Amino acid sequence: MKFIARVCATFFGLGFVPLAPGTAASLAAALLYKLFLFKLAWPVLFLLVFALALGGVPAASFYSRELGQKDPRRVVIDEAAGQLATLILVPPDWISVGSAFLLFRVFDILKPFPIRRIERLRAGWGIMADDLGAAFYARLVLQVVLLARGL
Repeated sequence: MKFIARVCATFFGLGFVPLAPGTAASLAAALLYKLFLFKLAWPVLFLLVFALALGGVPAASFYSRELGQKDPRRVVIDEAAGQLATLILVPPDWISVGSAFLLFRVFDILKPFPIRRIERLRAGWGIMADDLGAAFYARLVLQVVLLARGL
C-alpha cells in the first residue's frame, strides 16, 4: 500500500522532477487531456477527476506524513486533479488547453482569497482543496476567454 500511495501522490513519479514538479504534473495532465481524455464523455471525465481527487487525498496525507511535511513538493496529485478539473469541457485545441494550463498554474501559485484559507484543512484535504480552488478560478476566467473566442 505504501508504494501505491507514493505512486499516486507523486502522479506516477512526476513529483520527483527536480525543477517545478507541480508544473510537470499539470503539464502531463494537460497533455493527457489534449491527446486522449477529451474524447471521454463529460460525465466520465468528471468522475475521473472526482476519483483522482478523492483517491489523492489519502495518498497525499500518507506521503506528506511519511516525509514529515505539510505540503511537500513531491505530492503533485493535487496539481493533476486541479488541471484536469480546469479542462472539463474545454475544446481540445492547443490554444484552449494551453490557456487552461497557464491559468491554472497562475491561480495555483497566487492562491487568491479564499484559497490560502482552504489550504489550512487537515492533511490531504488541504493539499487537494487548494488546487481545486485554483481550478475553480482558472475555469471561471477560461470560460470568459472561451466565450469571447466564440467557443
